[in-house]
Order: sequence, then structure tokens, then C-alpha cells
Amino acid sequence: METQGLSWTVDESTDDKGYMTSTVKVDGRIVSSTYRELDEAVRPLIARGGRIILDLTNVEYMDSLGLGGLVALKVSAINKGYCTLELVNLTPRLKQLLSLTNLLQTLSA
Repeated sequence: METQGLSWTVDESTDDKGYMTSTVKVDGRIVSSTYRELDEAVRPLIARGGRIILDLTNVEYMDSLGLGGLVALKVSAINKGYCTLELVNLTPRLKQLLSLTNLLQTLSA
């Protein structure tokens, strides 16, 4: 899927126990004008349950609304109970942002 400066693909697999893993590979900028589209793509995965991995290898920039959107997705996954959401492959810039906001451990686990 693609929107203004942000695109993503979803790869799905099932492990040997039948649990679904959805890997969302995100490219571009997670900012005020794009975070809602990413939210709309990930929320149905949360509702379905399983493991969700947000691969942020190619995320160039994230603003405060993008960060808040990721926090909201993590909270939704936790509240669902049978869903996990993990951020992987953070760029040094994103790691620094999450460290400064004390969210690195919370969002990466």
C-alpha cells in the first residue's frame, strides 16, 4: 500500500503451532499526514491477533504524531490480550528518538 510519502507491505506466515505472524515492512516517513493510513493497515491485524512485526528499516523520519500512533497501536495490541506488536530494525535516528522519550524498551519488546 502507498500513501503520501509512506508505503508498506504485509507478509504473513504461520508457525508450526498455527500462530499467525504478520510482518509490516514500512518505507518512508511516519508523520502527521501519514500515520493514520498505517494505523488503518495495522488495526485489522491486531483484531485478528497473533504476532505483528513492524519492520522500520526504511523509515526515514517520524514526528510526534507518528510516535503517538505507534504507542496507540502498541496499547491496542496489549489490550487485545492475544496479540503482540514489535518494532524491529530501527534506524539510529529512530532509536535515539525512542530513547529520548523513554519508549525504546516498551515499543521494541
